[in-house]
Amino acid sequence: MSEKKPEGKPTARERLAAQRAKQRTADKRRRGLIVGATVLGVLGLAAVAGVVAANAGRSGGGASGPAAAPSGAGGEDGLAIPVGKEDARATLTVWEDFRCPACRSFEDAYRSTIHELTDSGQLKVEYHLVTIIDGNMGGSGSRKAANAAACAQDAGRFVEYHDVLYRNQPPESDDAFARDSELLELAGKVDGLDTETFRTCVKDGAREGWVAKSDEAFQKGGFSGTPTVLLGGTNIYADRSMSPAKLKQMVQAMNKA
Repeated sequence: MSEKKPEGKPTARERLAAQRAKQRTADKRRRGLIVGATVLGVLGLAAVAGVVAANAGRSGGGASGPAAAPSGAGGEDGLAIPVGKEDARATLTVWEDFRCPACRSFEDAYRSTIHELTDSGQLKVEYHLVTIIDGNMGGSGSRKAANAAACAQDAGRFVEYHDVLYRNQPPESDDAFARDSELLELAGKVDGLDTETFRTCVKDGAREGWVAKSDEAFQKGGFSGTPTVLLGGTNIYADRSMSPAKLKQMVQAMNKA
């Protein structure tokens, strides 16, 4: 027997069809919110699926104590570690997390170009250290590694130690950087860094309050994930055509202007 439809009211079959259509629309919307990793250039940056989406989540937190900035910190609120000539015409702003695989991919591909440009006085880099992976994956390795890097800045060895941390980055799920012993062992790879002062700074978490403020600034900045790489205010990490060669050309053009 067919269902009699009251005037102006949908039948049960019509209501069910409408409900299913609504569900399909919701499913499509959720799928559209999934962000894939951006492939950054032509020199072998591997796609890291889901990293940007994963990084856009919670803050690492967990730090306590005063926000004592490392030596030479600059930028807004003293939350940036500067590398390169202060009066360089081009400034690259980098927000990074030492546990972030996409950050390592960026560093591996662009490291030599960035060093070349900073060493030649054409580029100034402002590094901001954040703790997104601690919040997403659990643990404290992002915070502890950032603190150690800030301690290295106090010792005048930030760049070298920064590079050592990325070259020896553990898998994202391995919170190896949470161990002081791991961070101190890696410090031994940097000439002149493994001193009693550095060890005390690492073990005491002397710069963790500053790291927490840097991470808070990242959260308030509305950035989508790490790494966030800005040249003259433009997010070059979002440019799919970007490469180390293109970055070099852009910086050179800014210096000629």
